[in-house]
Amino acid sequence: MVGALALTCAGLVLHASSEARNARGALARNASLVRRLALTDLCLCTEANYTRHLSMADLSAPFQDSPLSLEHFPSGALVEPPVHLLEKNP
Repeated sequence: MVGALALTCAGLVLHASSEARNARGALARNASLVRRLALTDLCLCTEANYTRHLSMADLSAPFQDSPLSLEHFPSGALVEPPVHLLEKNP
């Protein structure tokens, strides 16, 4: 039983490494295309502009109704605030 488990784990590692090697070419082509077309961030969600393109959203967009309003888009709960807002001020 342990031998079969070890053999399965070794097979998974070999498969993952071969897939990573095969994906390098496609990743390089995609990176070249992104640079050539000057694309922005990946569109994560389609609900609101501040969850669609995180780097292009203004800081007050989630609170456009009221500063104390609750998040009414489910995707807003999946996106963390930027790191600089989580740091404690000295």
